[in-house]
Amino acid sequence: MLGHRFSEFKPTEQTGKNKFDELLNIFQQLLLMNSGDVSQAMAWMSQLDRQYNLTNDQYGIGDFFEDLKRKGYITEENEEGKVIMTPKTERSIRRSALEEIFGKLKRSKAGGNHHTPYTGTGDELSSDVRDFQFGDTLDQIAMTESIKNAQINHGIGEFFLVENDLEVVEKEQKTFTATVLMIDVSHSMILYGEDRITPAKKVALAMAELIKTKYPKDTLDIIVFGNDAWQIQLKDLPYLEVGPYHTNTVAGLELAMDLLRRRKTKNKQIFMITDGKPTCLKEGIRYYKNSFGLDRKIVSKTLTLAAQCRRLDVPITTFMIASDPYLKQFVQEFTRVNNGRAYYSNLQGLGGFVLEDFQRNRRKNMK
Repeated sequence: MLGHRFSEFKPTEQTGKNKFDELLNIFQQLLLMNSGDVSQAMAWMSQLDRQYNLTNDQYGIGDFFEDLKRKGYITEENEEGKVIMTPKTERSIRRSALEEIFGKLKRSKAGGNHHTPYTGTGDELSSDVRDFQFGDTLDQIAMTESIKNAQINHGIGEFFLVENDLEVVEKEQKTFTATVLMIDVSHSMILYGEDRITPAKKVALAMAELIKTKYPKDTLDIIVFGNDAWQIQLKDLPYLEVGPYHTNTVAGLELAMDLLRRRKTKNKQIFMITDGKPTCLKEGIRYYKNSFGLDRKIVSKTLTLAAQCRRLDVPITTFMIASDPYLKQFVQEFTRVNNGRAYYSNLQGLGGFVLEDFQRNRRKNMK
């Protein structure tokens, strides 16, 4: 009896359309790595093509570049005449990040709201009715049931309606969650030749696209922190760069809490992606820095803010892109004070951990 026979695998040649999609995925990854520099990304594409034969005799890098312009992914129509990304590319990068990290999720048919087993303020009527209570709106009144009660209670000879006759239809309660994502942009995020900022940006892009498509009533604020902390817009993410900064975790937490105070929901949470210990405080116009260890003054202020978030019922989930036992000890103390969660992730597992905890917190808060 003959067994299996193996031969060399020869993949079929791809058409230009498929080749463009394949190259587009690589191009978008390179854009994230070099903070949106199209020229640098194309130079890297050419280098990769020479090394790994990304293109063929029918479709080259020049064809790909022209297709990018023709299909609206890049443009030279700006004051400086530089080749830059378009909003279409930014959206495509978000969708690509969502598919890569959260690919198993599908769009909800319910319109992206968090349903709860409770009734209350919402925009959809349920099948349940109850007696009228002070504060109920006119659009909730069940007219048929209310008129029937009036006829039963007062007879049909002379119709009149009083408050005790009124019944209202309950509304389905739908709640939303306010999330702040903190990203460390200190110098250590690219230290020792390891790119940690690109996975962090990719996670932020995926979370933003997830919320926009599956939970559109949720909010996501993105802040970055180095020596200081500042808020960035979603469109700024692909261009985000690490700077020559220390790690001012206190400034990041203060800004996150300030943003969450403005959100009209009880369901609030903070996600923090970092790879190092807090090393900086701002005292007036002066920066207090210590990069040599866990400074008691800085740690004490950080833990105070963690406790303050706990009192406000704002859990902090820390994603530590490091495995240093010394740093783990600090993160464990920070997590204990806040009653939050901590994960120690490598770069490959970061997205999965963020999704898992985002979904867990959402289910917990919606109960």
